[in-house]
Amino acid sequence: MVQGTTSDAGKSVLAAGLCRVLARKGIKVAPFKSQNMALNSAVTKDGGEIGRAQAVQAQACRVEPTVHMNPVLLKPNTDIGAQVIVQGKALADMDAVGYHNYKKVVMTPIMESFNILQQDFDTVIIEGAGSPAEINLRENDVANMGFAEEADVPVIIVADIDRGGVFAHLYGTLALLSESEQNRVKGFVINRFRGDIKLLESGLDWLEEKTGKPVFGVLPYLHGLMLEAEDAINAQQVDAAEHQLNVAVPVLTRVSNHTDFDPLRMHPQVNLQFVGKGEAIPPTDLIIIPGTKSVRDDLAYLREQGWDKQIARHLRLGGKVMGICGGYQMLGESIADPDGIEGEPGTSQGLGYLNTTTVLAPNKQLKQTQGKLRLPEQPVVDVTGYEIHAGVTEGVRDDSPVMLTDGPDGQMGVDNQVFGTYLHGIFEQQGACDAILSWAGLEATQTPDFDLLREQGIDRVADMLEESMDLKKLWPEWADKFDAGFTR
Repeated sequence: MVQGTTSDAGKSVLAAGLCRVLARKGIKVAPFKSQNMALNSAVTKDGGEIGRAQAVQAQACRVEPTVHMNPVLLKPNTDIGAQVIVQGKALADMDAVGYHNYKKVVMTPIMESFNILQQDFDTVIIEGAGSPAEINLRENDVANMGFAEEADVPVIIVADIDRGGVFAHLYGTLALLSESEQNRVKGFVINRFRGDIKLLESGLDWLEEKTGKPVFGVLPYLHGLMLEAEDAINAQQVDAAEHQLNVAVPVLTRVSNHTDFDPLRMHPQVNLQFVGKGEAIPPTDLIIIPGTKSVRDDLAYLREQGWDKQIARHLRLGGKVMGICGGYQMLGESIADPDGIEGEPGTSQGLGYLNTTTVLAPNKQLKQTQGKLRLPEQPVVDVTGYEIHAGVTEGVRDDSPVMLTDGPDGQMGVDNQVFGTYLHGIFEQQGACDAILSWAGLEATQTPDFDLLREQGIDRVADMLEESMDLKKLWPEWADKFDAGFTR
């Protein structure tokens, strides 16, 4: 189990890299995260919902993701509440206190999923959540040491040296654990190191002497790494001599599946800009309204920021607008939530650029799908993706821009300047991305192979781990599979 001293210490990336290392050695491996809190999610083939990070880790293992790889997913819909998804299906909305009490119950399906993976795979790489030393969250813990103790698994702890205070983080985290939990910790990993390792060696010696635990490796900072983020927005762009198309994405309060935009930030011809609270949408060619977990609240937020007026001006000047999932719903005439699925019951007036209406319903749509993308003056291209939404949208016509295997999706509006779709992952196929960017005004599109970039990112992490970690010490039972010659 990979645990971290803080959020964003590098647990997800380390787990993905270890998964790929073992998969390359012919070991049948699966990822697992008992509890994930994230608005970036993926849909499994059987229609379940899991954290996006576990889908990426499954790819690192070269296996299909299943709901058992992330049996509990929490999707925040307020500052104190979240939708609780258990083994792929939405269970209920709970506030923090309610879910804290529910942890006693949810450990049962967590262990059920973990045991299923143990039966099907040679080993499981487990990712923790946040820090195991959060004193206020120790009771009924299912995400870190509570799970490790229940499942009886060894633990390594990773810390991010780029944040500063790495030795205090590691030593203090270990000190705050119980004796049995401390005994479970097999060693440490230091992440994102820049500089000469010789300047760190005295600190490593001190840490090993004080704790009696080895440092399995010091991992270098990987610049420009392409690996999808678990939850935080990654705004780092590929270097390009000249960006030819400007794309702006207003960041909503409950923005979800913003990994949709990773292919754009890695595109050498695209200048992708995330627009935050209090910021104006800059002059741009294409505005994309993203998905959100709280579509009516975020529609109100969009108006509070004045972005609705800026979108209207953008369209008057001939710009293009696209909406994905919740953003697509906002582009219609109205969004109704009669049952209070996402908040207070009621109806919100949409932006009115599409002749559609949406009603939120209890049964969430979860599916992988494929079809054809038919944009004006563009070639018809194949498209694949996934849907995650609670809304049922009426008014979709047969001349919809997206024709999926089970019917039309989305709509065009405002003299072909506005386009909406429920399809997440639409930019991941070169043909579909080319068509959308060409529709938005980009000439001679040169969209890179995103699947290849993602594979290269996973392999880059795995290569780094094989060079920078003492994998023989970490896995003595598989020592013959790793090259000799590791040095700190």
